[in-house]
Amino acid sequence: MSKEQSRRTRLRTWERASEWPLTLAALVFLAVYAWEVIADPRGAARAGAELTMNIVWAVFVIDYLVRLMLAADRGRWFLRHLLDLMIVVLPVLRPLRLLRLIALLGVLQRSAGTALRGRITAYTAGGVSLLVLLSSLAVLDAERGEPGTPITTFGQAVWWSLVTITTIGYGDLAPVTAVGRCAAVLLMIGGVALAGVVTATLASWIVSLVAEENAEQEAATRAQVDALQQQVAALSERVELLVEAAEARGTTTAPGPSDPSGSSHSRAARVPGPDDGAAPRSASSRQPPVAEETEKAGDAEDAEDAEKAEGRAS
Repeated sequence: MSKEQSRRTRLRTWERASEWPLTLAALVFLAVYAWEVIADPRGAARAGAELTMNIVWAVFVIDYLVRLMLAADRGRWFLRHLLDLMIVVLPVLRPLRLLRLIALLGVLQRSAGTALRGRITAYTAGGVSLLVLLSSLAVLDAERGEPGTPITTFGQAVWWSLVTITTIGYGDLAPVTAVGRCAAVLLMIGGVALAGVVTATLASWIVSLVAEENAEQEAATRAQVDALQQQVAALSERVELLVEAAEARGTTTAPGPSDPSGSSHSRAARVPGPDDGAAPRSASSRQPPVAEETEKAGDAEDAEDAEKAEGRAS
């Protein structure tokens, strides 16, 4: 095994082993961060919450560095995992690790296309929900206590997040701090991306339905063509059998070259007449009446010629 393959194997092993611990850490971070922002604790409670979130942040930093060291091509891995870097740099994005939990749910994985659309839908729904929640918490944490800010409660923060992510922008609520405005920019980008993902998913779903219908029609047409071909083949076989049978009968009835009865007189069917069994006639009796009259006329002319010759001689 090469060094590159060994690194890839160790990286996959580490990712499989750290999947659920990181998911649990993200859940802990989300719960502690939400409690800290909404409840706004003071003293030891707030210090305990900060300590817990710092520990979770350290876990994510260790995971990121280990995977970067185990990557075969570190530069390429770095460019393909910029979201992980953002999760490490921006602690508020750590709950986005919960999307891995959504990816593990194979509810919609019934076919390749359906599984892909299911994962896209799950990522979109989960990402939007987490993005709205985290943006609401972040903007409330940043705006609370600032002079002139209209966002002072968690309900107002959620309303602002929903209006912003849908790119409606009523303008009734607007952050005044830099952190709140950065959260607004992220929400706007997320809203545009959400619209694109929803449109692409619907288009893919419609195209897949049309493709399935065309495939069913093509399958039915192919079945009909196959049935017609089988019928034509069966008819061709029957015609060949009939031709062979006809040729066989013709060969059996036709006379051969050594057949002594192959003459036309022997092959002709003899129709029995009324004179069958009578004695044969003589040659003169068998002459036709026309021949007899012609012979008599010739004899008379010969007699007249003889008489004329005798008269001239006398």
